[in-house]
Amino acid sequence: MSTDTAHRNGVDTATLFATLDAVREAPAAAQFQFRAHNEWIDGTHSLTRVRDFFGVGEERTHEREFVFDADHPAVLVGTDHGPTPVEFLLHALAACLTAGIANIASARKVTLTEVRSTVRGDIDLNGILGLDDEVRNGYQQVTVAFSVKGDAPEHVLREIVEQSRRRSAVYDVLTNGVPVDLRVEVG
Repeated sequence: MSTDTAHRNGVDTATLFATLDAVREAPAAAQFQFRAHNEWIDGTHSLTRVRDFFGVGEERTHEREFVFDADHPAVLVGTDHGPTPVEFLLHALAACLTAGIANIASARKVTLTEVRSTVRGDIDLNGILGLDDEVRNGYQQVTVAFSVKGDAPEHVLREIVEQSRRRSAVYDVLTNGVPVDLRVEVG
């Protein structure tokens, strides 16, 4: 939990502000494409690799490849090799909001001492299982509960969380939807 002028809450604030300035000067630098490469293993178990992406005008790679197992628990006909895909979605929302909170607090010179969240998703399997066409396949509701502590008044901490919500890419995708182009190659 660094509070020097170059770093706050683990965020390199100089780089954060330099990035903001660079994108203002060259808006095309803001165009990114992230990728996930998935392969079926067996049953409901699959493996996703995340390594390459496009950003700041060129192809790039992470410093290392990230590998994620996804599966279903035994009660849902899986072998429990990893979280379910819908649990990854909850993780993505929590992680995106939390990263935003850290960045925004740092930009506002607020030192955080704790950020915790619990994200709950309520789902009715009647939709996924095709038993009731009136029930949606995905979550009926998602609830996010944050506990945030830092060296700022309560109203400022609440404003930081709200600004993170407004700027969260994952929150935006979940609440506003996004076109998905599904293509199939059979061979």
